[in-house]
This record gives sequence, C-alpha cells and structure tokens, in this order.
Amino acid sequence: MTLPNDPFILFSFLNTQLRDTGMTLAAFCEEHELDEKALTEKLEAAGFRYDEAQRRFR
Repeated sequence: MTLPNDPFILFSFLNTQLRDTGMTLAAFCEEHELDEKALTEKLEAAGFRYDEAQRRFR
C-alpha cells in the first residue's frame, strides 16, 4: 500500500481507514505490512498522537 507522504494528508487518510475498517492501528499496519512505529513517529512529529481507545489520531 502506498501512503501519502505529507503528514497532514497521512493523518486524514489513516483516520478514514481506521474508521471505515474498525481496525486498530496495529491490526491495520499488520494487514498492510506497514511499519507502525515509523507511521506513529512521523505523525507525532507533526503533532498527532494515536488514541487507542478511540482508534484514531488526534
């Protein structure tokens, strides 16, 4: 899966995917063979944090 490079577009894309699939970030990353740590770090650098209880970045 090709992900958007811009962190703000990535933020929106991931939240949409997580909402539509009902998956956790870990499950989504595993299914699409993505590096969860790298995604989290990239979004944290832009000011977004993953809220596991709500299954979305804020």
